[in-house]
Amino acid sequence: MPTRRTVLAATAAGAALAGLPAPVHAVPAERRAYRWRTVVIGGTGFVTGILFHPTTPGLAYARTDIGGAYRWDQDTARWTPLTDHLGWDDWNLLGVEALAVDPAHPDRLYLALGTYAQPWAGNGALLRSEDRGGTWHRTDLPVRLGANEDGRGTGERLLVDPRDSDTLWLGTRHDGLLKSTDRGATWVRQAGFPVTPTDSGQGVTLLLAAGRTVHAGWGDGDGTPAHPNLYRTTDGTTWEPVPGQPTGASAKVPVRAAHDPHTRALYVTYADAPGPNGQTTGSVHKLDTATGTWTDVTPAVPGGTDTFGYGGVAVAARRPGTVVVSTNNRWAAVDTLYRSIDGGRSWVSLKDTAVLDVSETPYLTWGEDEPKFGWWIQAVAVDPYDSAHVLFGTGATVYGTRDLVHWAPRVRGLEETSVRQLISPPAGEAHLISGNGDIGVLHHERLTASPKRGMATNPVFGTATGLALAAAKPSYVVRTGWGDHGNGAFSADGGRTWAPFPAQPAPAKDAPGPIAVSADGGVLLWTFVHGPAHRSADGGAGWSEVPTCPQGATPVADPVDPAVFYAYDAYTGTLHASTDHGRTFTARATGLPSGDSQFQLAAAPGRTGDLWLCTKENGLYRSTDGGARFAKVGGVRAGHTLGFGKAAPGARYPAVYLVGVTDSAPAVLRSDDEARTWVRVNDDAHQWGWTGQAVTGDPRVHGRVYLATNGRGIQYGEPA
Repeated sequence: MPTRRTVLAATAAGAALAGLPAPVHAVPAERRAYRWRTVVIGGTGFVTGILFHPTTPGLAYARTDIGGAYRWDQDTARWTPLTDHLGWDDWNLLGVEALAVDPAHPDRLYLALGTYAQPWAGNGALLRSEDRGGTWHRTDLPVRLGANEDGRGTGERLLVDPRDSDTLWLGTRHDGLLKSTDRGATWVRQAGFPVTPTDSGQGVTLLLAAGRTVHAGWGDGDGTPAHPNLYRTTDGTTWEPVPGQPTGASAKVPVRAAHDPHTRALYVTYADAPGPNGQTTGSVHKLDTATGTWTDVTPAVPGGTDTFGYGGVAVAARRPGTVVVSTNNRWAAVDTLYRSIDGGRSWVSLKDTAVLDVSETPYLTWGEDEPKFGWWIQAVAVDPYDSAHVLFGTGATVYGTRDLVHWAPRVRGLEETSVRQLISPPAGEAHLISGNGDIGVLHHERLTASPKRGMATNPVFGTATGLALAAAKPSYVVRTGWGDHGNGAFSADGGRTWAPFPAQPAPAKDAPGPIAVSADGGVLLWTFVHGPAHRSADGGAGWSEVPTCPQGATPVADPVDPAVFYAYDAYTGTLHASTDHGRTFTARATGLPSGDSQFQLAAAPGRTGDLWLCTKENGLYRSTDGGARFAKVGGVRAGHTLGFGKAAPGARYPAVYLVGVTDSAPAVLRSDDEARTWVRVNDDAHQWGWTGQAVTGDPRVHGRVYLATNGRGIQYGEPA
């Protein structure tokens, strides 16, 4: 996610800098033709909500914590992304706090957006659509939402009033209950809602209609009768606690609820924390809304070493008494779905008979022999027209079944990876290798199918922190990150198979940083925030400190000269270089931008000493003498990330790809003439929020560009 802290914008000055003529303006997207697609991985993020439309067969929606919202297309069996139009300035809106549909108007869809409820994130927004998310009207909200904070799997917090389709309710974390009577165009806080939010609490966790009665879950209570956590209104104005509601630690937070209209039963799942983490106990209770009688219908009581809460709940609309609930945060016995066909009197664990097929997304084995049934299960949905069609979200995918036995990922089109590094090798089986949050490094044999080997193993990484290949020996690739048996590894076959470094330096144990490898593959240079850089000249068997390398800098190897490395010290605005295979570094250019909140140093392939420096606040700089001097590239007001690809026909210099700002908002740009002119290659419909982490062209295909996003996976574009 973008850094939101105050920085000092230093003016680039001094003998190391020289100006270049400004290029012409970027060509607008409308004057070029690019086709954008998503590199297939398959899910990889937390799906926090799934909702079937109650009156329209085959229509469903999903929400994610950082990757936007999706609509299910039954004819193609794919999810269609609905929020890719949100741009750089709206990065915080890629998290979907809640969604709502209108039973009386199938084409209407509402999204409550806002990833973080912190002051630096800004307020949330409501999107409303009349065509199932094809086009949108937007209302900026007066409150902050927190789709990627604790409690993101509760809900839904957004509801169309059962009495009036023009009336919407929105539950917030810190600002109480809001109401709109004009379909979300304007909002007013409900003074009659009888509880006061706390700064650290959850506020309203769910909104649900049971007939004409609206229920609201409250997450700031303590599980005692003096502080109820479930409220209701029958007139849309006056709210009261629901009488007789359960109390105690196992019913402290109402997580989700579902209403069976045939039996008039309201099912509520509870836990002692909102989740997805931190739950140790929970329960499931049923309210007979006709009599007001509560019944404890908990399938399995947490206790001992088997600690967990309850999360999702859904009823079968055409099978009275059929209900499905999920456990959550159950690591010892592994989470499951429980299903009842008699209103909760008896339950069957669907995990116990489940046959899982993850061949379409092999990473779901996480380096083990078998995949897990699920974890972080707070989103559960039952098709209102087929009670055996069940979907549930996990921290990495959506599983689905049509017979309650055979389960497989249902994530075609849904990609939520947070991508950190990208490499497009000049030769070999794969055109792309990616370093990612949570799922480590992937070797993409095909762009249209999930990597057949899944995550890179030996060791398995959680989040990757570094990825590099030897420019003159591209079969040699190295990676760093949070591993299960060491935090660094190498590949001698272009990333197909891996082996851990024989040893690792001490700073790598607690905070593995980025890594570089010399052009010939003979030297590794590994840097750290909490310790000096280290180098190895024997494949990682032995490491020695490099105290003259700027601490925490991302090292860059010269792509031609194996003796040369570079490192940019953003704190002092100084470029450092080594000409002795990384043993020592000396300062070269000074007076470069310092204190910039985002920067990247890149070396042009096939050339020695040709360096490009991106800075968010100060634009783009270039050196052709190994960093002795830099010239400011005119016309680029901000540079976020930069990469190179195959040169255009007839051109001698590689294509340059930039996520940056020329004369408009941040865009994905390409230059075929060494940054003299730029062409925008994305468009207003393809922006994907924050895209400043990594970009690279393909050295084998001119015009193809790979783009890292923070929640929408890897996007790749090609000239149409």
